[in-house]
Amino acid sequence: MRLKKLLILIGVALGPFVLRAQDEPVSEMLQEFTALVINAQTEEPLESVHVVNLNQVIGTITNAEGEFTIRAAVNDTLYFSYLGFKSQKIRVTNDMFRFGDTKIALTELAYALEEVIVRPYQLTGYLEIDVKNLPINTAYQYSISGLSKSYEAGNKNPSAVTKVLGAILNPADLLRNLFGKRPNQMRKLRLIKEDDEIRDLLASKFDRETLTELLQLEKVDIEDILSNCNFSNSFITTANDLQILDAMSSCYEEYKVLNRKK
Repeated sequence: MRLKKLLILIGVALGPFVLRAQDEPVSEMLQEFTALVINAQTEEPLESVHVVNLNQVIGTITNAEGEFTIRAAVNDTLYFSYLGFKSQKIRVTNDMFRFGDTKIALTELAYALEEVIVRPYQLTGYLEIDVKNLPINTAYQYSISGLSKSYEAGNKNPSAVTKVLGAILNPADLLRNLFGKRPNQMRKLRLIKEDDEIRDLLASKFDRETLTELLQLEKVDIEDILSNCNFSNSFITTANDLQILDAMSSCYEEYKVLNRKK
């Protein structure tokens, strides 16, 4: 009986350590990964290349010697982005940690500028005439008396009004359809916003490429989320990636509030 009580006491005393040991393998798997980024054509080191660990949602940049260090685990995917070079992804392997001489080569982009024909507006100075020469915005907006907001529904089509009414009358259901099927991707929004290196990278991007890699969403999915969250088409097409991230995050926070009230 005494032996049994002693074993129970030992188990209680060691319990927290056992639980902690079970929780720590993920963090213990993370190691400091160091590598060199070079120009594939000249083999010269590249400075200020943005490096993002897509799995851990952390970022860094290369130094003057083209080197970087980032926390990573085996099988993590690193995303490299640099102005004028093709973005690249690599998978971290055991050999990269073992030998420690990894070089990542980025290839320069070949830009082919197409001919652009500029047709200036033929302004006459007469307002009535000049207004008729301006391009017409085909995006329809709908408003309901008593509501302060207007809702943009894109081009005129039979489902446009239904879409707007659904957004007004059932906001929780609409947002649940947008976010409910993507819980893992949406949880990354907060982590992305907390990393300064990733935010700096997104602030310089307008192509949604980095966002789609981070969130594992298609570009069309991002546009669908924003349009259904009452952001205008003009904002969706002209905002930088950081503004798009903040817009999605604010809409997701609204969804969480509505979902709690259900």
